[in-house]
Amino acid sequence: MAIFHNKLFLSSLLIFFNLVVEVYSRGPVYRPPDVERLTDRFNQVSVAQSYNVSFGGSNIRVTNNGTSVDLSLDKSSGSGLVSKNKYFYGFFNAALKLPAGFTSGVVVAYYLSNADVFPHNHDEIDIELLGHEKRRDWVLQTNIYGNGSVRTGREEKFYLWFDPTEGFHNYSILWNNHHIVFLVDNIPVREFAHGNAISSVYPSKPMSVYTTIWDGSEWATHGGKYPVNYKFAPFVVSMRGIEIEGCVFNQKASCSRSTLSSLDPVDGEQFAKLSSQQMTGLDWVRRKHMFYSYCQDKNRYKVLPPECNA
Repeated sequence: MAIFHNKLFLSSLLIFFNLVVEVYSRGPVYRPPDVERLTDRFNQVSVAQSYNVSFGGSNIRVTNNGTSVDLSLDKSSGSGLVSKNKYFYGFFNAALKLPAGFTSGVVVAYYLSNADVFPHNHDEIDIELLGHEKRRDWVLQTNIYGNGSVRTGREEKFYLWFDPTEGFHNYSILWNNHHIVFLVDNIPVREFAHGNAISSVYPSKPMSVYTTIWDGSEWATHGGKYPVNYKFAPFVVSMRGIEIEGCVFNQKASCSRSTLSSLDPVDGEQFAKLSSQQMTGLDWVRRKHMFYSYCQDKNRYKVLPPECNA
């Protein structure tokens, strides 16, 4: 009987230990501060109104009467959408639900780019969700390129404070002449201010909006150390809550508003700087969830990029 109780105790202890390790690997759970909901200020648009197929059309499935879409990655191909229009500043949002399970090497990207038009001096604003090597967590990475400045990576990485596979969460980009702001569920996670220190590399040309899922094994897992395991394919990301509000670029080198919203993320005063609530949210994320910033990487940059010292 004593041996039985000892074995039961040890089994319970091992189960408890495994649970603690699993919870600890995800980090402490914090309640995010309340912030203004920018996504409530703009109208949602359908998939057909906003996007065309970029690649992998056979792995794209429009659902819910055109209000949402599934993009999948399998051994044959990834998939992606590109906006019908190009935009010169604006507010862009997608509510995404990420693939669950073992997703090492899988990359889901929501980003703006003009590499198709300016291959040698393109601009890019990236939200990249990386299937984490050896773990079942997703990591959020943000990055910015301007005028072809691809040799200077401006990555910042964050752990999320929720499970992005259990439901839809908003991933947003605000881009205007004042700043670029990355937001998750309306909470700013990064602000890239347009100042003298970075004026030459600030994205300044019209861009398309992309949503993609692809195999990033070589790039995202240290040269393919933990590649995508297609035994768990297909990997499906679902998107809804599409919001694209900004300046639509046309061939006359001017732009027009995409909707009749009275709120203006391009020139509106309320979008020129973060509110006190938003600043509180930004500080919360960066203190508790950011684990990498290029501005702190002195092994990578012997001389830090100028905006890091601004």
